[in-house]
Amino acid sequence: MIRNVRKIAIVGAGPAGIASTKHLLSEKHFDTIDVFEQQASTGGVWNYTPFAPADELSIPQTNPHQPLEEPRWESPEHGDAVRSKPIFVTPMYDLLESNIPHFLMKHSDDASLEKEPLFAGHESVLQYLNGYADDVRHLIKFKTQVYDIRLETANGRDRWLVCTKDLVTNKAKKALYDAVVVASGHHYVPVVPDIPGIRAWNQAYAGTVTHSKYYRTPDPFTSKKVVVVGNSASGLDIGTQISTVSKHPLLNSQRSVAPEFQRPASWKKEMPEIAEFLPPSKALRAVGFADGQIELDIDAIVFCTGYYYSFPFLSSVQPPITTTGERVDNIYKQLFSIPHPTLAFIGLPYKIVPFRTYEGQAAVVARVWSNRLPLPSVPEMRAWEAQRIAEKGAGKKFHELTNLEDFRYHNDLVEWALQAELGKREGRVPPKWSREEEVARKNIPGMKKAFADLGEKRHAVRRLEDLDFTLKE
Repeated sequence: MIRNVRKIAIVGAGPAGIASTKHLLSEKHFDTIDVFEQQASTGGVWNYTPFAPADELSIPQTNPHQPLEEPRWESPEHGDAVRSKPIFVTPMYDLLESNIPHFLMKHSDDASLEKEPLFAGHESVLQYLNGYADDVRHLIKFKTQVYDIRLETANGRDRWLVCTKDLVTNKAKKALYDAVVVASGHHYVPVVPDIPGIRAWNQAYAGTVTHSKYYRTPDPFTSKKVVVVGNSASGLDIGTQISTVSKHPLLNSQRSVAPEFQRPASWKKEMPEIAEFLPPSKALRAVGFADGQIELDIDAIVFCTGYYYSFPFLSSVQPPITTTGERVDNIYKQLFSIPHPTLAFIGLPYKIVPFRTYEGQAAVVARVWSNRLPLPSVPEMRAWEAQRIAEKGAGKKFHELTNLEDFRYHNDLVEWALQAELGKREGRVPPKWSREEEVARKNIPGMKKAFADLGEKRHAVRRLEDLDFTLKE
């Protein structure tokens, strides 16, 4: 059992960080909970940055071990040089709407998101998250970047030296903590694969290759021949938006065939993976695909290929937190560092319904660190990781939870948290997902399509009952 955890640092005040803060506070056990947020507000990845300087993107981008992101600055007025608000580029784009209906997306203890359209816009989600954070805002140190976290072991006990910097004053501070929650997200370092010829192609046609992190509106793609790489949620949505102004068909390069409901035909042509970028000496702006097809006169390519796991502030921790960037190594239940269980990660899994998942993770962490819930032995935790690798591989699918696996994972976390010794402290535990919610989860893609098909009328749809859609078991 982990003992003597009294002082905790949380990196990030986005949805995962706020969930962690609330669950840790509810234990009424810890003396200090400090939350460090490099942005000027809560909301994390849901903060929108209108400018997206794609010139900072390396082509290709295959190295997850990047330095800390440097902020850009929003001045108070009229270009004043005084530092005011640090800006960090997020992948939010102008017309982004959630791909999860609000009744599943909301936190278990705050239904106010259900006042919004069924699939809420990013502005509404950010407003919701800011409101949800109000009761813990006093614990957050904004505009403060964690630049290093070092392990210091004494008398067989791990402690963490957390080094922070006030981004406005540049004043650095160091403090020791008994435990650290990493809730900083994983939308920082984009993945752009090293496809043969991509370097020379990018040099010859500068600015034509980008990543979804830097997409904001479809306008720059007007009347252009466009390739969108990837058929995940962002790839499908961005491709759909670009198609409203681009040449037809838009070319969608993908490893796997998209489900039928995601395959409107007239404006899109499905293509296999890009095999090579042809040099200018052979053809003009030409791309070769895995099936031998070659497309000429490509004006723009948008990689919707995801992100690496990257934690530059943990670079000194051994064994390394991540080697390939495709997953976090030495991890138990997507949550605890096996060699250092006073280091926990909230929010590593993807393809999930996130907010409730974070609640389940935070409930377990809070109860383990308050000595009410034991961790398994190190061999047992290693065995879980080995089994996960055997099932999913040691790459990025390790953290992928599909086919209701996120719901099962959450319910398992709740069951685990409920095994805690009660005593005088009960803390917070979110509810399990219900059978009805599981059915809704399985129907999200069809639900989203029916919502989108309404066009502008979709903004008036606030309940599933108002949507012409029947849930299927």
